[in-house]
Formats: sequence, structure tokens, C-alpha cells
Amino acid sequence: MNPFQTYDLLQTRRQFFGRSATGIGVAALASLTNPCLFANSPGGRRASGGILAAPHITPRAKRVIYLFMSGAPSQMDLFDYKPKTVEMFDTDLPDSVRMGQRITTMTAGQSRLPIAPSIYKFRQHGESGTWVSELLPHTARVVDDLAVIKSVHTEAINHDPGITFMLTGTQNPGRPSMGAWLPYGLGSANSDLPAFVVLHSKWSAKVSAQALYARLWGTGFLPSKHQGVSLRSVGDPVLYLSNPPGLSRRARRRILDGIGELNRYQYEQIGDPEINTRIAQYEMAYRMQTSVPEFADLSSESESTFQLYGDDSKVPGTFAANCLLARRLAERDVRFVQIFIRGWDQHDHLTRDLPLQCQDIDQACGALVKDLKQRGLLDETLVIWGGEFGRTIYCQGPLSKSDYGRDHHPRCFTMWMAGGGIQPGIVYGETDDFSYNVTKNPVHVHDLNATVLNCLGIDHERLTYRYQGRDHRLTDVHGEVISDLLQDSAVKSTV
Repeated sequence: MNPFQTYDLLQTRRQFFGRSATGIGVAALASLTNPCLFANSPGGRRASGGILAAPHITPRAKRVIYLFMSGAPSQMDLFDYKPKTVEMFDTDLPDSVRMGQRITTMTAGQSRLPIAPSIYKFRQHGESGTWVSELLPHTARVVDDLAVIKSVHTEAINHDPGITFMLTGTQNPGRPSMGAWLPYGLGSANSDLPAFVVLHSKWSAKVSAQALYARLWGTGFLPSKHQGVSLRSVGDPVLYLSNPPGLSRRARRRILDGIGELNRYQYEQIGDPEINTRIAQYEMAYRMQTSVPEFADLSSESESTFQLYGDDSKVPGTFAANCLLARRLAERDVRFVQIFIRGWDQHDHLTRDLPLQCQDIDQACGALVKDLKQRGLLDETLVIWGGEFGRTIYCQGPLSKSDYGRDHHPRCFTMWMAGGGIQPGIVYGETDDFSYNVTKNPVHVHDLNATVLNCLGIDHERLTYRYQGRDHRLTDVHGEVISDLLQDSAVKSTV
């Protein structure tokens, strides 16, 4: 049997109709060349399974910068001020607070769960009067631009399921990340750069950290052209971006044209949509040879900008340098920028390591908000800060007045958002005296993701992809938009 005929028999129904419909193949190739052509057309475009894709409502934001503190920052040492616990030092967490809730195996064997009050001073800042720890003085100066959410909660209690849940909407690996859903639904606004860029940051605390897997910025079952491009801080930002010695740009162009012809012939024969993805990726790589070195070159930045972000902003691979790159990517209309920094997993010696982590990120976080605002970009750029869960008020391991550790805590933790239609200068949600349970305005991970999508003009219930017989979405079958976090909750449908 002809191998092409064999493949035809194995085609999915979606691929068959994609080949059969007049003009669809041409439209697909055109959309790869100019993704905005269809993604942002009036009324949106049709996604897999016949579901109407974004925009569904008037967008508040055009792009996202997601600052992810991998390892889980301690909310009661940074934002969730709990002064009553000072008098409870080394007393046991009341059973009426824990209520038999699940704890990790790392503290389940302890004979006691002693309360460890934060040793850090808190003060109210800005017109909003938001409480912020002394560890974050630069973030404190921009609190009137932030919405601090103290009531985020999750089901995940360990790192990999927790990070996977935050970024893909499920604890199980293999689903598309938020950064992949956005260009799938909205298209790309810059044909010379990836719509989804990932930056990894160095950290100062001399501790090991949980691994970050490429699936966290992967596409799962979405077309692979939407996956995040992870940039390096040493050498070429993208592997094999430079031409090999002896190969000119003109020669590379001829090679790509030849490969493109072969790939288009292959697509005509077997109709696999991933062939079009391959064509698009080759072309994107060619354009990135010019666009990536241009945006990664910080020599055009003023000295005052480097002073704003701090001395580390001149050191490639630092969180500060990555925040500055994120602003440059925002200027170039990159849809989603994810900045990771690991090392926030303070099970012991928190008072030694947490200050170092905060020094790595604090000035740059404040600078990013200020910089976007003064350039007129904050209103259309949604900045998100947070980790995969929180930490416990009780101590893991030895406890002293000056040193303690904290275990994982999914029941409540703090995140903040700024710009992109988010209500500035507010604190949303409340927790009990132990920062253990949410007492007002809970925000589940699905609610958070639904709200983020809403800011970008996406109805989270309608941006779907049909896979293995059902329509999937970032928020699964859950999620409510938290309208109190939005500047204008009276959104207007575009459909």
C-alpha cells in the first residue's frame, strides 16, 4: 500500500476537513505568515471543534508578563501581616484552625506544629495603606499600582503539581500552558518574534531548587507553533540562531526556500498540520536572527534605566536583567513573557535565604511596574507576581526566635497583579489570624486564570480546543471571573 494512502486512513476528522475545505490550506499558510490576519478579525476566528475563539469581549490588556517565584514565597513574611501570632511563639497550631487538613509528609511526622511568627517588620504603604514587609521596600513604593490578592488557594500541595496547576490549569502534565493558549486564541502581534518567550533567572541563595520542565511552557495538544521559546543568557539567546561558519544569510535563505517547497509538497500529499508548523518555525527562526539580537542588546538603554532596575540589570541572566528584557519585549508586542526564578522553597533557614531571594527580585519588580507606567505600557500590560502555593505559619524543623522553616501550604497564599485593566491600590481577600484559611473572597487557581483571560478579552469558557473527543480549556470546567479585581467590570461583548 502507498504510505501516503496509509497516512490518509489515519488522519483525524479535523485534518480531513482541513484538507477538503476549499481555501483552508491557503488560509492556514497565510495565518502563519501573518497570525493577526485572522485572530484579530471582527468576530474572531473559528477554533478547533467549531468554538468561537477570542476576542470575545473588549480586551483591557494586550499582553502578559508573569513573574513566577518557583518554590512558593512565604506570604506571612511578605504581605499577609499577622501580628497576633507574635504572642503565640512556639505554641501549637490549634486543631480548630487546621481542621484535619492535609499536610505534607515533611511535617506529618513532627510531634508538634509550633507557630513561628514572622521576624520581619511590616508597615503600611501608599494611599491604599497596604501592609508590606521590610524585605520588599521597592515593591512597597508601587503598592498603589498593585492589586494584592491574599486569598489565592489551590489543591496542589507539592511543587511540580502546584506549578503545573498554576500554569496549565491541571496538576497532570501534558496540558497547554497559559502562554500557549494566548497566541492560540489571539494570534501574534509581532511576526518577527515568538508570541511566547520564557526567561530563566539566577538566584543568590545557595540552595538547590525544584526543576522546571519544558512542558511548563509547552503546548500539550495545541499546535506546537504556540509553545514558549526559552531564551539563554549565555551565548546565542536561542540555540543555533547564528549561521554556521561559512554560511551566508543569502545561502541560508536559499536553503529555507528549498526546504519550504519540499514541506509544502509533503503537506499537499498527507495534510499533517504540523508540517505547516514546521514551515512557520523555519521562517520565524530566520527572522529571529535579526530581531532577537536587536531586543537582547541593552546598549541602547539609558543609565537612568539601569539605575531604576539596579546594578544586576547589567548582568545577563539575573532577574533584574530579565525584567528589563521583558519590558523591551512588551514594547515589541510579544504576547506572553514568563520569567522564572527558583529557590523560594524555604523548609529551613528561611531567615537566611528569604532576604537573599527578595534582594534578587524586589527592586526589579518595582522598576518594571514604574518603567511600564512611565512609558504608557502598563495600562495594556498585565503583570502577575506569585508562586505555586504558600507556606505554613507553623515551623518545619527546629524553631528559634531568629530562625525557622516553613512547609508547603495550599490553603491560602498571596499574589499581586498590576496594569492591564486590574484595579490598582486594592487588597483583595482575607485570611485568618494564622494565614492558614481564607475567611473572605477566596480566589481559586481557576478563578485567577479566568480573570487573567478576561483581561485579555477572552471568555475562559469559550476558548477551547477539541482533543480526544471533548473540548478542553485552561480552566477545565471551573473558574469564575473576579470582577472586583477589574477596573471596569461592565465589559462589552465584541461578538
